[in-house]
This record gives sequence, C-alpha cells and structure tokens, in this order.
Amino acid sequence: MNRVYIKTYGCQMNERDSDAVAAMLRERGYRIVDVEAECDILLLNTCSVRDSAEQKALGKAGYVKRRKRKNPDFVLGILGCMAQNRGASILETLPDVDLIVGTQKFHQVPDYLDNIRAARDAGVPIGDSIVDIGDEVDSQNTIRDHLETEERQVSAFVSIQQGCNMSCNFCIVPKTRGDERSRPMEDIISECRNLAQRGVREITLLGQIVTSYGRRDYQGINGISPFVQLIEKVHEIDGIERIRFTSPHPRGFKQDLIEAYGRLSKLCEYVHLPMQSGSNTMLRAMNRPYSRERYKEIVDSLRAVRPDMYFSTDVIVGYPGETEEDFQQTKELFEACNFDMAYIFKYSIRSGTVAAELEDQITDEVKEARNQALLDVLRVNSKRRNESLVGTVQKVLLEGPDKTGQHFTGRTRGNRVVIIDADPRLVGEIVDVNVTRSTISTLYGDLMLAGIGTE
Repeated sequence: MNRVYIKTYGCQMNERDSDAVAAMLRERGYRIVDVEAECDILLLNTCSVRDSAEQKALGKAGYVKRRKRKNPDFVLGILGCMAQNRGASILETLPDVDLIVGTQKFHQVPDYLDNIRAARDAGVPIGDSIVDIGDEVDSQNTIRDHLETEERQVSAFVSIQQGCNMSCNFCIVPKTRGDERSRPMEDIISECRNLAQRGVREITLLGQIVTSYGRRDYQGINGISPFVQLIEKVHEIDGIERIRFTSPHPRGFKQDLIEAYGRLSKLCEYVHLPMQSGSNTMLRAMNRPYSRERYKEIVDSLRAVRPDMYFSTDVIVGYPGETEEDFQQTKELFEACNFDMAYIFKYSIRSGTVAAELEDQITDEVKEARNQALLDVLRVNSKRRNESLVGTVQKVLLEGPDKTGQHFTGRTRGNRVVIIDADPRLVGEIVDVNVTRSTISTLYGDLMLAGIGTE
C-alpha cells in the first residue's frame, strides 16, 4: 500500500503544494503514479475559491468511496483549501475519508500516511479519521521540495510567500491560507540554484500576493522593494533564463517593479494583473484598494517600459449590486487594456465572506450574459495578437511533447503556446521559431536551428 496518486484542483499554488507533497512522499518510500486506477492512496488537493471547485472535489471523493468500500485498505485523503475551509464537516457527507489536512500542514502528510499504513499492516483499526487544519508557525518554509522525474524539468514554480492580508470582500483565501508569511530570501535563492543545476531554465515565483513578499522582514534599498530585490537575485543565477511571477496585486506595482521590466532581461514581458472590476463603485464594494484610473495607469506605465508587454487578468462579473452601468465600465476598461488572456469568473457565494451577506445578488442569467460579453472581447483580442505574430521569429523555451505526442510544445517570453516539430534533444533549449500560423490560443511554426542557445 504505497502507490499514491495526487489529483490537484485550482491554482498554481495548489500545483506547487502537490509537487512538494509528492516529493516528500517519494523520499519516504512511496511510489507516485500517473494513473489513478493504479493507486492505493488517492489524495485530492482542493480549491475553495469558487463553489464549483469544491463541488468537483466533493463529487470526486463521493465517487471514489465506492472503490474504498470494495477495498477497505484503500486510503482517501482531502488536502488543501477545501479541507481548511470545511474541516471535519466534510465527514458529515463523506465519512469514509481517512485524512483531512489543511494548507499549513502539507508537510505532515507523510507522517499521517505512515501511521495509517502501520496500523493497517498490524491489523489495528485506525479509528477516527485524521483531521489537521491547525495553524503552524513557519509552515511557508516547508514547501521547498520538488518531485524529480525521468523527463527533464524545464520550468518550475517556487513558493516565496503564503497567506493574504488583503481582506477582499469576495475572497475566502485569507481564511484558507492564513495571514501573510514570507520565506527567507536566502532559502528561495538556494532552491532556485538547485533547480538550475537540475536543468530548469524558467522560474515562476508564487504567492497569494506575491508582490507583498518580504515587506515585514526586509527593508527597501534605494527605493527597491524586497520583492524586486528577490527578482534581482534570481536574475543573477546562471542557468535561469526566464523569470515570471504570480499572482500580484495592483498596489504592488510601484515604480521599482515597473522599471525592473526595462533593466532585468530575464524578467519576461508578461504580467498577470488582476483587475476584478472596471467600476470604481464595485472596486470599493469589493474592498479593492485602487481605482480604474490607477489600474489603467499601471498598464500604460508597463507598456511604456516594454511596448511588447503581454497582459492577463482576473475579472468577476455579477458581483452583488453590479448594475449594467458598472458592467459597461468594466467592459470599457477590459477593452482599453487589450488583454491577451483573462480568467473571467461568474461571482459565486462563498460562505464566510462579506459578499455572501450582501443583498442585491445578481441572477445567473445576467452573470452568464456578462461573462459571454467579456469572452467575446477576449477572443477578438487574443486572435488579433496571435495573428500579429505570424511571420515573426519568436524565442521559444521548448518544454516537451504536446498532448498528441506527435509534435513539441513550448512558450514564448510572452507566455504564448507554440507547437513545432523538433528533436527531443532540444527539450529545455531556447530556440528560434518562425511563426507560420495561429489560432486564438496557439501559435504554430518552424524551427530555425541557428537560434539554439540562450536569450
């Protein structure tokens, strides 16, 4: 009973957490399998940002319990944000769950699974399900291990900060992830160096509010914030050729970060900048501490430094009280910013948030119509941007085979997916690609062998 399959729901933070848990389990002697049907232990790393994400995880767990009843030794665990949010109440509908572990206790998973295995090997009933959703000091420092695979790892997520102190009225993250906590800068740099030695070429720095990194632990130096200081240090690491980060907050885009895009060549010209709404009335209702005017100013400032900047964003439609005028202001700002990609969410009630108690909830029909209106704008923008790249030569970091297994896939510095034919030995290389055609989401091109090398 040592074959583990981890299914991850939600954001890159969850992906990184799952990777760290898998690495810790493998170090402990567990086998991480790629096919769910082959596992003895199924861990669901869950998300609570939207109700639909929780329902998917609960539905999955409910389906799996049939397998558990056929095999009493099968272990089912629920980890992450939903575990933190719901805790032992999950057992009211899913009494067969063996393990419920919150967001600050991922590093305890190997010990808990060892205990369950030891009890079953000894023929001792394990009794009640294990539930651990307590806070733990310095838990942010435990997400540092990476799962090594036979295939070369080209890019990696590095967790630098956890938790959130922003208290947006729609968001449950402060409850599920706790207060803002940053890792020591030297530990992060050491992790990045180790990844570079393993062949990783691209690092994505992760945090709930990644731009808030270190503000309680480090001083600004000559107007340079701790976050930008960290980027500078990653920039110095030999072997790392690209740096990205997510997810920031607009208030984190001070002049030092904006100017960094002009002076740090490894910092990719791609920004994920959550907007949420283009209405000042809605931004105040959401407790988002910026205005539509300030948001557009940030976008314009970044494009002034890097005219070829690529932008993605988050937008919520149908927030309680959102009028047609509010939505039109959002649509106008959405069009003006000319986003290349966006995550558009229909507002869903999250119990425990301020917004859940608000009156004037918006109907599903109105939410759907507003969602589609923004998606229509996004399709036009993305199609236009991709078409503009046809005939150009793009530097592409080749990541590996595409989903079909017949071609190879990689990404441009602007985070556009590119499909090409290539030799497997080029995986991990930055190659020049002549873009020959495009769709809304993907570029296609031909390899130019003279472009092999670094940027």
